[in-house]
Order: sequence, then structure tokens, then C-alpha cells
Amino acid sequence: MGKKTISNIKEIAKSSKITMLTAYEFIFASILSSCNVDIILVGDSLASLFSGHENTLPATVDEMIYHTKAVVRGAGESMVVTDMPFMSYHINVDETKRNAGRIIKESGAQGVKIEGGSKLILDNISALSEIDIPVMAHLGLTPQSIHKIGGYKVQGKGSESAKKLLADAKRVESAGAFSLVLECVPELLAKEITESINIPTIGIGAGKYCSGQVLVTQDILGMYDKVRPKFVKVYKEIGKEIKETVNIFIDDVKDGKFPSKEHTFK
Repeated sequence: MGKKTISNIKEIAKSSKITMLTAYEFIFASILSSCNVDIILVGDSLASLFSGHENTLPATVDEMIYHTKAVVRGAGESMVVTDMPFMSYHINVDETKRNAGRIIKESGAQGVKIEGGSKLILDNISALSEIDIPVMAHLGLTPQSIHKIGGYKVQGKGSESAKKLLADAKRVESAGAFSLVLECVPELLAKEITESINIPTIGIGAGKYCSGQVLVTQDILGMYDKVRPKFVKVYKEIGKEIKETVNIFIDDVKDGKFPSKEHTFK
């Protein structure tokens, strides 16, 4: 089939569900691609899960480019989308175009993801679309706004908040976004949004009615247990298995069991 494109993603949404998972380096990207994941997201969550920061805010454009390059090499047919990090699209449209252009040109990503629905964000989406840079929008809980929101809370619960989210979804579509991530949104509101717009929605903590679902790969593998939101399903406790394997290696070395004859040159 070749590399998945925006057209492929929209076609998938018509008859099935879009799958999206995160990766920050070559090996995980290769594994996800071999499983035919539709989209690999190089998330700014790498600031926490790769670099150990408290939140996503410290991620830089250079870091996103570096990690995306590695992911693209392993992504195979999966589409690659990269988060634009905090303050890379908050100053003005020209700065946004410069940073998004660098990400696309230097990393090989096929699109960028931008959080929010303010006028500047809408102008950014429109400007990037005009220069043929695909934009995935992101509404609901937007992690880069963590200090303003005051924590990781469900968004759109009140009627006014719900109306604003629905209106913002329509606006990002009109601005030119090719898809929309909905994070931590009540299920029926996500359903209404999905049915009200003509671009695919990808949910994370937004219920089953979205056009697809995204989770952080390390979360579904049980590799990160500091925070486990309600919407995360741990499919396998790989983190525990890794620890058990490392402990066996340590014991084998301490006890002289490794290396054995089969692992030694004569």
C-alpha cells in the first residue's frame, strides 16, 4: 500500500477505527509499524517519558525533530505526526510556520499536532494548511495548558464548556485541520462533536464514539506507573517483566552463571 496519507486515514475512518500510538525512537516505531498502527505520534510527552520532566512543557523543537527523525526511520507504512511543543506556535503565525516547516523538512514527519482553539491557533492552522503542512488539532484537555487548567481534569462537563468545545471543533475543521484529537471529554459530547464535523476525531479519554483512539505506548505496556489516568488500559505489565529480566541477569552475573560456555568464544 505504501505510506499512509491523510486520504488513507479519512478512508479508514469511514469503515473502521483509526489507531494511533506514541513512539520516540526507532525500535518502538518499528514494532508499531510492523503491527500496522495507522498513525505514530511523536508526542511532546517525550519530555516526561523520555527525559524525566514533570510535564510536557520543557520539550523543544530541536528535541522533537531529533526524535521524529528516529521514528520516521522505523515507521514503515505508518503515518508520522509530530507534536509542536510549547511556545513553538504561541508567538505569531510567522514563527509557527518557521517551526512547523523545520519539523516537516528536517524530520520527515507528515504532519504536526497543535493544541487549542484560540484565534491564534485557528490562524496557525489556516496558515500551515495554506503552505501544505497538514495539521492535527487537539481540544479538550490540552497538556500544554496544564498550569491554566489547574491539573488533568475532564473538559466540557458544563453546558457552556460543552458548547465552546463543539464550536471550537467546527472552527478547527474550517481552518483546515485534517483530524482532531479529543482528550478527557465526556463520551456523549465527543459523540456529538464527531457527528457534527467532517474530519476524523481521535479520542483519548473521550469514549468509544470517536473515529479512532490514541494512547501512550508506555502506558498500555505498563512501563510508566507514576500516573495512570482512568482512560488508560494496561494491556500487559511489561514494566514488571523488564524488572524481572534485569534482576535475573544481575543474579546470573553475581553467581557466575553468565556467561556460560555457549556465550563464550574458544
